Amino acid sequence: MNKLLLLAHTIKFLKPIQIYSRLYYVTRNKFRKTVGISYPYSKASVTVLLNLQKSIHINDCSFPDNEFKFLNLSKKFHNNIAWNYSQYGKLWTYNLSYFDFLTQNYDAKQLEIINDFIANIEDIKDGMEPFPISLRGINWIKFLSYHNIREQEIDDALYAQYYILLDNIEYHLLGNHLLENAFSLLYGAYYFQDDLLYEKSKKILYSELNEQILGDGAHFELSPMYHQIMLFRLLDCINLVKNNNWKDQDILEFLIAKAELMLGWLKAIAYQDDSIPLLNDSANGISPTSKELYAYAQRLNISTKILALNESAYRKVLTNHYEMVIDVGHIGADYIPGHAHSDTFSFELRRGNAEAFIVDTGLSTYEPNERRTVERSTASHNTVEINGKSQSEVWGGFRVANRAQVTYLKESVNSIEATHDGYKKSSNILHTRKWTFEENKIIIEDSLTQEADAVARFHFHPNITESEIHNSFNLEGHTFNIIHYNYSPEFNTQIDAYVLEIKFSKSLKVEIGL
Repeated sequence: MNKLLLLAHTIKFLKPIQIYSRLYYVTRNKFRKTVGISYPYSKASVTVLLNLQKSIHINDCSFPDNEFKFLNLSKKFHNNIAWNYSQYGKLWTYNLSYFDFLTQNYDAKQLEIINDFIANIEDIKDGMEPFPISLRGINWIKFLSYHNIREQEIDDALYAQYYILLDNIEYHLLGNHLLENAFSLLYGAYYFQDDLLYEKSKKILYSELNEQILGDGAHFELSPMYHQIMLFRLLDCINLVKNNNWKDQDILEFLIAKAELMLGWLKAIAYQDDSIPLLNDSANGISPTSKELYAYAQRLNISTKILALNESAYRKVLTNHYEMVIDVGHIGADYIPGHAHSDTFSFELRRGNAEAFIVDTGLSTYEPNERRTVERSTASHNTVEINGKSQSEVWGGFRVANRAQVTYLKESVNSIEATHDGYKKSSNILHTRKWTFEENKIIIEDSLTQEADAVARFHFHPNITESEIHNSFNLEGHTFNIIHYNYSPEFNTQIDAYVLEIKFSKSLKVEIGL
C-alpha cells in the first residue's frame, strides 16, 4: 500500500503528455512485437560533411585494446565487444554506446568500433534507446566530419537510427532527455539535409529551451553538472548552425541568447577555482569543466550574460574568508525531479582560497539501490532531518512523491531566512533556517514549529580533521556526534570523511568560525 501511495503522489505531478506517451509507447511496442514489426537498421542516405570548429574532448573514457573505462570502472573485452554488458549497471552500458571516445585524437580503431556496433546492431538493447542514440549521433557526425570520412554503410546505419529516434522522442520523460533528442536531431538534420528532422528539432528547441532555461540562466533541473552538459550541447549546436549554411540561420540568435544566459549562471554559481558545487545529481568527471566551456564559448565568440541568482533559488555568498552556495528553493521542475535530492536548505562552504570545508556528500551511482536512496536522502545533506524522515519523499532511484515547498523567503545584505513545509504532512512541522553572514563567521539558526527528534548535519571534506571541526564550531551545550560517512565526488567513488550530527528538539543555533 505504501508503494502505491508513493506512486500516486509521484504521478500527480506529471504532465499529461508524460503519462500519455508512456502508455502509448508501451502499448505500441507490445503490438509491434506481437505482429512482428521491427525497425530497419539501414536507410539509404545522402550526406554532407559538416564544417565544425574545435569542440571539447571528453577525457573520462578510453579504449586501448578493447578496454573501456567509464565512471571510474574499466572492462576489457578480450574478443568481441559486449555491447549489452550490464555488470556495471545501465549507465555504464549507456556510456559504452555514447561513443564519447571518438572526441579523442583520431585512431583507426575508432572506425573499427563503429563498424562493430553496426554489425551487432540488431542485438543491441540499451544502446538503441533514444537517449544513447541522441548522444551517439552527435559523436558519429562530429567524428566523420572532422576526419573527412565517407562510408556509406555507416551513414545508412546512422540515418536509420535517427528515424528510430524520431519515432521514440522522450516525451514520457521530458527535461534534459528531450533536449538531448532535439540537439541531436539538429545535427542529423544538417548532416543528412533532412527537413523532417530539422523541423522537429527546431520546434522542440524553441519550446524546451524557453521552458528549461530559467530567468537567471539555470537549467531547471538544478543540477550544476547537468547545466554544464546542456550548455556543452548548446554550444555544439551553435557551432553547427554558425558554420554551415544549409538553412536560414534564424535559430542561431535564439541559441546564442540562451548560451549567454547559461554561461552567466555557471559563472555565478561556480567557485573561484571554477569548480561546481555538487548539488542534486552532480559529480566530477562527467561533464566538461567550466574552464573548457568558457574556452569553447570564446572560440565561438559568445559573450557571457551574468544575472543575479534568482529563479534557480540558489544563493552565493562571498567574503574574504569564505564562499558559500545555499539552496533555498524547491527541488526543481515538478514533473521531472529524477535528479533532485531531498536537500532543502542544504549548502556547501569553502574557506580561504577555495578550500572545500562543508560539502555535499556527492553522487556515486544511478542504480536504484540502497546507496542511491541514501545519497538522495535528507540525512546525506547539510540540513535538518526530523523524526528520521526525509523532507521530500525520494524513492525508486529517480522518483519523488510528496516534496518540500519553500513557503517563506526573506533576504538582506547579510542574512537569508526561509521556511519549508516538507515535514508538515508527516509531523505537522514547519522548518525555518536563518543564515547570518559575518566577515569570518556564519551563524545558522534552525527553528521548528513544535518539538521533535531533529538532527542538523554538517558533512566535511575528507581533508578536514576532527580537531578542525571542534575548532570551527562552538559545540558547548549541544548534544552532538562526529562520525564517519562516505564522500562521493565521482561515480563509483567513496572516500571516508567526517559528519557532525547535532541533535535538538525545537531550536538550534550554530556558529561556524572561518
